[in-house]
Amino acid sequence: MDDKQLSQSELIKMVFVRLLIVIPLLLAMFFLPAGTFAYWEAWLYLTVLLIPMVLVLIYLLRNDPALLARRMRMREKEASQKLIVKLGSLYYLLIFLIPGFDKRFGWSNVPVVVVIVADVLVLLGYGMFFLVLRENRYASRIIEVEQGQEVISSGPYAIVRHPMYLGVSLMYILSPLALGSYWATIPSLLIIPLLVARIRNEESVLGRELKGYKEYMQKTTYRLIPGIW
Repeated sequence: MDDKQLSQSELIKMVFVRLLIVIPLLLAMFFLPAGTFAYWEAWLYLTVLLIPMVLVLIYLLRNDPALLARRMRMREKEASQKLIVKLGSLYYLLIFLIPGFDKRFGWSNVPVVVVIVADVLVLLGYGMFFLVLRENRYASRIIEVEQGQEVISSGPYAIVRHPMYLGVSLMYILSPLALGSYWATIPSLLIIPLLVARIRNEESVLGRELKGYKEYMQKTTYRLIPGIW
């Protein structure tokens, strides 16, 4: 059955199964390399990450299950996007594995205040992500144009063309510091060129398939960061 036709109970089951996979996976990636559960940076980060995630999932289940179903899709259609996703998965894995080893071997000494500020910024990035979901119910995880889809130019989309990527990039780039690691910032920064490639390809698809998107690009000139790009 297509995920557009998922019933409420099927969608809840899918969300529950994903959480059962994601949460133990995160725990393993943080604490196995660290070799200890006495890793307060990871516990704080998990709190900052998982509580908003669960609240957003509950919100979408109640208010926009169709959007949640879109967010459940994982298989990209564009060949270039499939490659970008594979490379991105490698970077994300490094971002989450290196801090644990950093904790175990004491490679970094990130001040407590830096960790807390990074967590606040990660939370801010997730808040930006949520604002985009409220503004754009076509915000699928994969790059696609649906029948009847319209260009969204209000809210954060009036400032930059890809506010979701701005929020997500803020989360991933600051995650290493939130986890107490300087070394993990190296793969986190490598996400930037990958993100640029994804945005360029996505705009090519949207300009070709989504009516009015080329006009929107002329109206909202910056892709990600106002005044820069």
